[in-house]
Amino acid sequence: MPLEPNPSRALYTATVERITAHNADTRSLFLRLRAGCGFAFVPGQFLSLQLPIANGAIRPYSIASDPETPELLEICFNLVPGGVASRYLFDLAVGAQIHFTGPWGTFTLRDPPGAECVFLADGTGIAPIRPMLHRALAGSVTTPIRLHYRAASLDALLFRPEFEIAQRRCADFVFEPIVNDSAEALLDSTRVRYVEDDADRTRHFYVCGVGDVVTKLRDLLRTAGYARRAVEYEKW
Repeated sequence: MPLEPNPSRALYTATVERITAHNADTRSLFLRLRAGCGFAFVPGQFLSLQLPIANGAIRPYSIASDPETPELLEICFNLVPGGVASRYLFDLAVGAQIHFTGPWGTFTLRDPPGAECVFLADGTGIAPIRPMLHRALAGSVTTPIRLHYRAASLDALLFRPEFEIAQRRCADFVFEPIVNDSAEALLDSTRVRYVEDDADRTRHFYVCGVGDVVTKLRDLLRTAGYARRAVEYEKW
């Protein structure tokens, strides 16, 4: 997730208002901005956190909340073994302040495409996809919308209850969780479902996750005949 240098971008200060522990090593921080600060973003964008560690560290974190509530931002992250930034964030308490610039990033969804829309998320790669999915489902859904989300265990499937509720409420939305230790399971599932068993190449894909599985998914879909611009991705 490369940062986009822009010295004119404002520096914001937010206060940790609430902390949610999803499981033993995954948390969400809810960051309250000052009312009227003018912050706005598009689903899929990220913040560049300015952390007082390692002589000043800059770390990108995707916004997991919706742009309709821009004064309360949610970031979601794993505790990375040996990661000083994630350790610092993991140890924060309610009331702590965080400084950041943003929003950044071009992995976004302003309006749902006119064709079937497929979201492929691996692990915490669900963070930017969550507000994208909310945006896609917010209006009158006229084309199928699918979410394929891989995690190592049921409790690692972040936001699972809300996706299950959305599936019950919207006939055109399908949520297909994949519980498997290997990220390759998402790749294998995509190959069978959208390459080998179906000749339709009009879909639009949004792919996000950690590591090589993201570029493997990108290459699989583009090589199979999906348009380059119809396969958008972000690799962490």
